[in-house]
Amino acid sequence: MEVEMKIRGLMMDPMTNMPIVVLKDMSGESVLPIWVGIYEANAIALEIEKVTTPRPMTHDLIKVLLLGLGATIKKVVVNELKEETFYAVIWLEREGKSISVDSRPSDALALALRHDCPIFVEDGVLRTSRNSATVSEKVNNDELKKWLENLNDEDLGRYKM
Repeated sequence: MEVEMKIRGLMMDPMTNMPIVVLKDMSGESVLPIWVGIYEANAIALEIEKVTTPRPMTHDLIKVLLLGLGATIKKVVVNELKEETFYAVIWLEREGKSISVDSRPSDALALALRHDCPIFVEDGVLRTSRNSATVSEKVNNDELKKWLENLNDEDLGRYKM
């Protein structure tokens, strides 16, 4: 089963200083942090902040190409967590046919923002992400989860490139 989520924010992990995309389900009960690279975070941040660039960035180019080809993004799904790496699928529709495209979650999320399409996470991924930590990591993960769940609007958006 897929759980619809929204990007709640983009911020820096205070422990690793790596960017995190924070997804939250519609009811606000589940939080899924996805660590991404700095360039991927920049692509997401540009769209969150509605910054226009003088030349098209990669995800903007992909959006224009898809529209030119008559394809639309119906949804993106974070569908797997394997060896602490998230996987995603972008679901396109063109001429009445569904097409699935394997993707990194960061690229899928950047495109979802640009196409204003829904973001889903498989419930198995949510369960696995909660249970994947070792005992020593669990303390840090529990602390991080508590910190993420207690974020307010002022905390989000403090991400600076």
